[in-house]
Amino acid sequence: MLDILILAAGKGTRMCSDLPKVLHPIGGKALVQHVADTARKVGGEQLLIIVGHGAEKVEEKMAAPDVKFILQAQQLGTGHAVQQALPNLRNDATVLILYGDVPLTKAETLQKLIAKVSDSQMGLLTVNMQNPSGYGRIVRDANNNVIAIVEHKDASDDQKKINEINTGIMAVKAKHLQKWLPQLSNKNAQGEYYLTDIIAIAKADDIAIQVEQPDAVEEVEGINNRQQQAALERFLQQQKANDLMVAGVTLLDPSRIDIRGNLTCGRDVVIDVNCVFQGEIVLGDGVVIEPNCVIINSKIGNGSQIKAFSHIEESTLQNNCDIGPYARLRPGTQLADDVKIGNFVETKKAVIAKGSKVNHLSYIGDAIIGSKVNVGAGTITCNYDGVNKFKTEIGDNAFIGSNSALVAPVKIAANSTVGAGSVITKNTEENDLAIARSQQRNIKGWERPTKK
Repeated sequence: MLDILILAAGKGTRMCSDLPKVLHPIGGKALVQHVADTARKVGGEQLLIIVGHGAEKVEEKMAAPDVKFILQAQQLGTGHAVQQALPNLRNDATVLILYGDVPLTKAETLQKLIAKVSDSQMGLLTVNMQNPSGYGRIVRDANNNVIAIVEHKDASDDQKKINEINTGIMAVKAKHLQKWLPQLSNKNAQGEYYLTDIIAIAKADDIAIQVEQPDAVEEVEGINNRQQQAALERFLQQQKANDLMVAGVTLLDPSRIDIRGNLTCGRDVVIDVNCVFQGEIVLGDGVVIEPNCVIINSKIGNGSQIKAFSHIEESTLQNNCDIGPYARLRPGTQLADDVKIGNFVETKKAVIAKGSKVNHLSYIGDAIIGSKVNVGAGTITCNYDGVNKFKTEIGDNAFIGSNSALVAPVKIAANSTVGAGSVITKNTEENDLAIARSQQRNIKGWERPTKK
């Protein structure tokens, strides 16, 4: 039986922000969301989040059926925070205590920590740091047993030389917390109730403190300022880049990719520099992403090429599509095999069938386009009358001349041709040539204006 407690009540003054610290993101996800997602992997039956500063915002962000929020109205220390949760802890449960601003702890590390807990021992996560300044020190006796944690501000000069520090993460029986937490005192430099003081109390009760350590110090680093946020962001991105390369993806510069969500890649994918992936993205086999692209919640089929500076959001591309450069595919775009979307083309809610081309400087919105259609440069589907949106339909093998405006609702039938520069307001029939232009006049002897 496992209860998981996440401390997320702090203000985060050093972030210099109106947003609660635990809601600041790394990897496109709030710090506390990282912690909660890891907690679920560990398998707790009950997830308790201690809220305080910005409680409404945290509760709105983190609301879920398996989450219960507990208010710490006054932030009087970590021990005080856990005290607020005592009525909600099940007596027979093991309690895993996590922190909403420590986002990268692995589930495997926490499972090892939980395994150390019994009626006669508790688990404590520690780490050795070259520069432990500011952290609580792990104090051991002559037999190397942990006997106490001393906060940096309360540590003696000798204790400050200790390199093993407390991460704050621990696992302990709920019945022990019920006994120990009321014994905490705030007679210290901070005037707070330290959760770390239960270590000495546990020792006095003959409960052994079993230590576990993470694979990397970044697993247990917290975020208190923008510098730490940036440092963990880079670490997380490097981990994601490494995972992609292990899976066979070619990253032309692993230090210049940002994955703010989940990126799934097929075989022989190539990603150039400065690309950003947000949300859920799938790249098929042989996909090439050129520099400076942004792809959000989209699926790109096998053999497709996304050329430089293209932006794709909530779109689905089938195989061998050719996009960009400087293309923008907005939500609802669906491209079949072999579709070409060229430079400075924008699409929105556009369904385009196999082999069609929209090559240059066009806007295609709320449109259904058949197969092997050629849309000339500067074409616009005029889908909005100022109040409502309307649909444009273009049949197979149609040819739309350059600089045309298709005023929706309108249907261009299969094999139709629209003459360049036309404003089309009526439906066509198959094989029609539609031309809508004002008559040209050539004025003889016209003199150009001159400067006065």
